[in-house]
Parts: sequence; structure tokens; C-alpha cells
Amino acid sequence: MTPDNEVRFRGCLDDVAAYKPGRPPARSDGRPTYKLSSNENPYPPLPGVLAAATEAAAQMNRYPDMGAVDLLEALSARFGVPVSDLAVGTGSVALLYHLLQAAVSEGDEVIYAWRSFEAYPIAVQLTGATSVQVPLTVDARHDFKAMEAAITERTKVVLVCTPNNPTGPVVRADELLAFLDVVPRDVLVVLDEAYREFVREPGIVDGVEVYRERPNVVVLRTFSKAYGLAGFRVGYAIGHPEVVAAIRKCALPFGVSHVAQAAAIASLAVEEQLLERVEALVDERTRVVEELRAAGWDVPDSQTNFVWLELGEDTVAFAEAVQAEGVSIRPFAGHGARISIGEREANNLFLAVARDWRK
Repeated sequence: MTPDNEVRFRGCLDDVAAYKPGRPPARSDGRPTYKLSSNENPYPPLPGVLAAATEAAAQMNRYPDMGAVDLLEALSARFGVPVSDLAVGTGSVALLYHLLQAAVSEGDEVIYAWRSFEAYPIAVQLTGATSVQVPLTVDARHDFKAMEAAITERTKVVLVCTPNNPTGPVVRADELLAFLDVVPRDVLVVLDEAYREFVREPGIVDGVEVYRERPNVVVLRTFSKAYGLAGFRVGYAIGHPEVVAAIRKCALPFGVSHVAQAAAIASLAVEEQLLERVEALVDERTRVVEELRAAGWDVPDSQTNFVWLELGEDTVAFAEAVQAEGVSIRPFAGHGARISIGEREANNLFLAVARDWRK
């Protein structure tokens, strides 16, 4: 008999690293602190969105609509896609987990660029499949020729993070479409577009338009970033009915709360106002990048709400220096740091450290 204290778990868990959230800021001298470590929208909720969430909270004793009917209909109207092509989940990362659970198992391979979203290797390992990580180019972009060469008979899914988290560049239309032309039709391609609303580079393909013509393409997006609903966890997938049906089968019942659904619907109704805030963040991103480059930093062309600094072995020390000024950023030890675009005061504190560091 197995002793009571020797509970057995799946072997794939042995090498799974825990997801590391952005650190909260810390300071003991009473001065303000700022969090630039989690790519959050720094603006408070719009009054109408807050009112919708508050009203919905009065029904917290009831289960949410498991089918998220009203939210799906609002998304259907917004993007001009049928409800059968939509699924919602607790953030786009939850939809990714559901999708991989439906699509891959032990012995299969999932290809993605690296470095990219740190949840990717965790999500893949939990299925028992194998991650095939393809290094980014020297300018922090996807290397599609190398990704094409990595495809084998065991490849079941390819993840494309565009714009890429944590480095920032967006995938160009010509390179993405050329890559999709050579991907086997039975390989699912996931376009993770969590930061799509921040893209200003011309000639960028819209994942929603790509999916319409390609049955093996599914798009993931979120209300967490541009729409400022990070605390409510609402993401959505747009794909063909067979793909969406598979996601829904793996989803947890009642995953997206009634409050979150109400806030997301209200956000779509005031999207123009929300996107004005996004435009302000894009302007601030431009300022931050220009000041960093003027100080001598080599900054990738970010199309997101963050910037990436390649710091190598200095990464942790740099993060600690910024933390000493009351600002938390997201270090990836041995590689670099990701710094969200936040309040102007926070950005200025970070920039001051960055300028001194180059000196």
C-alpha cells in the first residue's frame, strides 16, 4: 500500500515553473509608489463601466450566465462574426489553456517564439506536450523561417504573440501570411493579440480578418489591457465553430462572473472613450521610447503598453535600482526587464534611473 503522505501527481508537473506575477511596489519612506510590472491600464474605470459592475454585484448570490449570451452577442456585433465563432473565458490565458487541453497531449509539440509570454511553457507542460522554443531575432522579433523549419509531424499548435510580450514588436502582415501559407492545415495557429489596440505600425494584419479565410487560425484577445478590466479577467477567442466548440468543452462552468460580463459589455458600449485613453498611453509610450534611445538604450520597437530593455546579467540589479525609487518593474533574470507604461510620474522615475544607469 502507498503511505498516506506519498500522494502521486502527474510527472509533467515536475518541471513546471510557477507563473510569476508582477511585484507590487514597496517603499518605507512614505512617498508614492507605482506598479509598472503587470502591464495594467493606469486609468480608473469610466463611470458607466463602474456603474454597470456595481449594479451587477447586487446579484452576487446568483450564478452568472454560463453561456455569456449578452456578452457574446455584443462581441458578435462589434467584430461582425457569428456567436458560434466566439468563446469567452477568464482572460485570454484561460482560453489558451482550454485550447491546448483540447488540441494536444503527450508526444505532441507546440511551437512558439522565445522569449515570449511566460505562460506559454507552463500551459504546454501541463498538457504533457513538448515546447519547441524558437529564438527571437536580434531585434526581438519572431523568426518565421526558423519557426517554419521547426514544424514536424508532431507539431499540433503554433503560438504567435503579436505584439510580442515581453519584447514589444508586432508581426508584419507579409511575414505572417507567408508563414501561414506553409503551415499544414491540420496545425492550429493561435494569434495571441492581447495588445492589439496599442498597435500603430502601418501594414499590420488584423487577426480577425485572417481567421475569416483560414479555418486553422484562432485569435485570442482580452479586456484586461486596453479596456482596463484586468481585475475582472475577461478574454475572448474568435475562431471557426469547430475550434470554438473544443474550447467550450474544456472551459470551467460559470468561469466569467456576472460582474465581469456586465463590465465587458459596458466597456464595448463606451469603446470610443476607452480608446482615447489608449491613444494617450501610446503617446506616452512614444515619449518613453524616445527618451530611452536618447539616453543610449537600444529599445525594440514596442507596439504595446510596455517597453523592453535587454540587460543580461544586470537585469535584477537594474530592477532593484528602480524599486528603490518606489517603482516596480518586471525583471526576467539574465535576460532583460519589461516596464509598463503607467502614470507619467511613474514613467519619469523609471526614466531617471535608466538615464543614470547608462552613465
